[in-house]
Amino acid sequence: MDIETHVISQNNDRFSGLLCLLSKWSVSTIARNNRFHFWVKIKTLFIIAYLLFIANAHAQEPLKIVEPVFKAGEQLSYKLKYGWFTGAEAHLRVEEADKKFEGRSVWHIIAEGNTAGTFDVFYKVRNRYDSYIDRSTLLPYLYTEDRHEAKYKHTDHVVFNHQTNKITANKGVFPFQGKVFDFPSAYYFARCLDVAKLKPGDKFELSYFLDDGIQKLGITYAGKEKMDCSLGKFNCLKFNPTIIPGRIFKKNSKLYLWISDDENRIPIKAHVDLIVGSVTMDLTEAKGLKYPLNPLSK
Repeated sequence: MDIETHVISQNNDRFSGLLCLLSKWSVSTIARNNRFHFWVKIKTLFIIAYLLFIANAHAQEPLKIVEPVFKAGEQLSYKLKYGWFTGAEAHLRVEEADKKFEGRSVWHIIAEGNTAGTFDVFYKVRNRYDSYIDRSTLLPYLYTEDRHEAKYKHTDHVVFNHQTNKITANKGVFPFQGKVFDFPSAYYFARCLDVAKLKPGDKFELSYFLDDGIQKLGITYAGKEKMDCSLGKFNCLKFNPTIIPGRIFKKNSKLYLWISDDENRIPIKAHVDLIVGSVTMDLTEAKGLKYPLNPLSK
């Protein structure tokens, strides 16, 4: 099953992402059913948001940097826009954790997403995702989610046992091999990879757990570019995650993600064309970073 089809098929019981994103259908569809049209846009937003963040990691990764590039107290904020309109906001932060898993110390990663503006009136979303990751390997031990999407509510509890190589979730027990992530842990693990030897065209694959199984996402390194965001212009590494044309993406759509080419390795911007219109993710705030964030210009 391809990624888009898999995620769409689960969307009635899965809000898969931190952020919210808008897709636009035909004017005739809007005229026929405004309420249904808006619901479709919000759901599409969630699908793309999930892809944007898991796209920042890969299973067949380059050598991992020994020293993590983040620290407790880091906070990142993003906005997702359809055209000029802000549809959602997302916030990620790293905290110290008193808990230990398998006798090891962990960081507590918190990701929160909510609709914004007009979209918050018609389809209110307040979602939270928590991941506890090993301070050394950066692999996840526990992932939870608490989702409130209009009238729909859902919680999940996922345990990664690295001694037995089994994942225990609400829908069962799933064996795994190698490195497998939830999406918050994938994001922070990927930031600690040594990408110095990557060449444009190099391809990787991410393994991540989603609801009822382990999925894979292909990613291509596209080279270096300068990119603007709300905090200024930055030198960036550009990645192209694989997406499947269909109900959301048009035939020649490409999803691009720009990561700061510095010691922080944080997503600066993302962009994807939809069947109608396009969506952009933009970094709006970065606090408590381990290293200075130095834009080329503001």
